[in-house]
Amino acid sequence: MPRASKHPKRRSATTSSSPRRAPAGRRARSRRSKPVPARPPVQLRRALLSVYEKDGVVELARGLVDLGVHVLTTGGTARLLIDNGVPVERIAQYTNFPEMLDGRVKTLHPKIHAGIMAVRDNRKHMSQIRRLGIPMIDLVVVNLYPFEKTAAMEGIGFDEIVEMIDIGGPSLVRAAAKNFRDVAVVVDPADYEDVLETLRDKGNIPASRRFDLAKKAFLHVASYDMAVHSYLSLLNPDGTLAPANQESGFPLRLTADFLKVRDLRYGENPHQRAAFYREPEGNAPTVANAEQLHGKELSFNNILDLDAAFRIACDFDRPACAAVKHMNPCGVGTGRGAAEAFARARDADPLSIFGGIAGFNVAVDLECARALSELFLEAVIAPEFSPEALEILRSRKTLRIMRTAARPLAPPSGKDMRRVAGGLLVQDWDSGDSDPHRGKIVTRRRPTPRELEAMHFAWKVVRHVRSNAIVYATADRTLGIGAGQMSRVDSVRFGAMKAAGPLKGAAIASDGFFPFRDSIDEAAAHGVTAIVQPGGSIRDAEVTAAADEHGMTMILTGFRHFRH
Repeated sequence: MPRASKHPKRRSATTSSSPRRAPAGRRARSRRSKPVPARPPVQLRRALLSVYEKDGVVELARGLVDLGVHVLTTGGTARLLIDNGVPVERIAQYTNFPEMLDGRVKTLHPKIHAGIMAVRDNRKHMSQIRRLGIPMIDLVVVNLYPFEKTAAMEGIGFDEIVEMIDIGGPSLVRAAAKNFRDVAVVVDPADYEDVLETLRDKGNIPASRRFDLAKKAFLHVASYDMAVHSYLSLLNPDGTLAPANQESGFPLRLTADFLKVRDLRYGENPHQRAAFYREPEGNAPTVANAEQLHGKELSFNNILDLDAAFRIACDFDRPACAAVKHMNPCGVGTGRGAAEAFARARDADPLSIFGGIAGFNVAVDLECARALSELFLEAVIAPEFSPEALEILRSRKTLRIMRTAARPLAPPSGKDMRRVAGGLLVQDWDSGDSDPHRGKIVTRRRPTPRELEAMHFAWKVVRHVRSNAIVYATADRTLGIGAGQMSRVDSVRFGAMKAAGPLKGAAIASDGFFPFRDSIDEAAAHGVTAIVQPGGSIRDAEVTAAADEHGMTMILTGFRHFRH
C-alpha cells in the first residue's frame, strides 16, 4: 500500500475548497469557443492482411492506409487491393524472399513472425529486433481456407482437399493471438468496421479488445483444426475410407464446433443457465438461422418446440401445419393452404394446442393469421409471412414470430448428438421416409387407396412422437396421439382418449412393433381399420391373426421409429 507523501501539495492562495464559478455568460462563451479535441495519432504502424474470404477487406485496407498504416499482403489479397487502388507492399518484396512451393510457403519467414511476436517491453527482444532491422507488425488480419466447404464438395479429389489445409494462416493467427498484449488479430470480417472506428477514435486498439480478438482467433484456429481432424480421421493415407470406419462412418475421436447465437434467460427451468448455439457453416432453413420478427425473447423450451414443429411440417409435400406442445405434436394437418392445414391441426386437439407452438412449411397468409390470432400461442414458425398476416400477428404482443425464408430441401446436416453424464451419444438423423406403400401387406385384406394415404400420413407423424408412440390419422390430419407411455397398449388407449372426434375408419401408426394382440383389439374397438407398424415381434403372427379377425388391413414397414 503506497505511503502518503510527507509534503502534500499546498493550495495556491487563489484556490478554495470549492472551485470558483465564472459568470454564466462567460461559461457559455467558454463552452462555445472550446476547440474540438483532435483525434489521437494512430499508433498502429504496420498491418498484415492475408484473407481467403475477401468481403470487406478492400474497405478495411483503404481505411488503414488513410490512417497512415503500412499494409503488407499476399497473393490474391494483394491483387484485389492493388486492382482497387489501395497501395500495399507484397510479402515477397518485404521479406526479399519469393513465395514458393505452389504457394505453400508465403508468410513462414522470420521477418514476419519476429515482427509479430516480439514483446515490445522486453529489452532483449527489442535489441535483437533492432540489430536485425525487423519492423514491428501491429495488426494481423487473416481468415483461413474453407476446408469444410471444400471437403463437402462433390467430385473434388483427396489431393485437392489436402491442399486446402492452411499452414501459414493458422501460424500467423496463433502468433498474433499469443502476443495479444502488443498485437491485434482479426479473423472475422464482421469485426473490420469496429476495428477501423476504434483506430480512428483512439489511435490504437485497447488491451481488452485485443484480448477478446485473441480469444476469438484461437477459437477460429481450433475449429479449423477440428474440421481437418474429423475429415482425415475417417480415411486411409490414399483418401479411401479406413476399414475401422467403413461400417460406422464415425471417427475414433469426435470434436464438435458451434457458434453461440445468444444467451438464454434460463434452461428448461429457471435455476438452469443456458445458451443457444448454431453450426458455423450452417445456412439451411432452421430455427438456428431463423429471423425473429416479433415477440418476447425465445426460451430454451421455445427453441426445442419450434424445431420440432417446423421439422414435422416440412416432412410433408402439401401445405402442412404441426401444433407442438412439450416436444410432442398434439395435432398435424394438411390442406390447400396454411389456413386449412392449421384448422385441421388445431381441431385434432383444441385443448392441448393452448400455449403451444405452430409450425408451417408454407407462408402464413392473412386468413391463417386471423385464425392463429384467436388462440394463445407461444410462437409461430414459417418460411414466410405476408405483410397483412404480420400486421395481424403483431397485435399479439408476446407472440414470437420466426421466419426461416425457405423450407429445408434436405435432412439436417451433421449428426444427431445427445449428452449423457460422462459421455455423448451420436447417431444419424432419423430422416429416412420408409413409405408404407413399399411395406409388406401381411393381412388377408389389402388397404384401400384412402387407407394407404391415412397410413402414410400417420407414419410420417409417428416418428416425431415420444416412444411408445401411437398416431391415429386420416389422409390429411391426425385424430389422436398417444405419446410417451410405458406400455404400447396404453399409448393406443391414450391416443383414443385424446381424439376430438370419432375414430371409425381411421388408420394407426406405431413407432415400434406390437408385442401382444391387445393393442390390435383396443384399436379395433375404436373403429380403426388400417395399421402400419415396423413388425419384428416374436408374436407377429398372433398380431396379424388378430387384425384378420377384426377385418383390418396391416402393413409391416421393417423400419422402427423410436424417439426417446
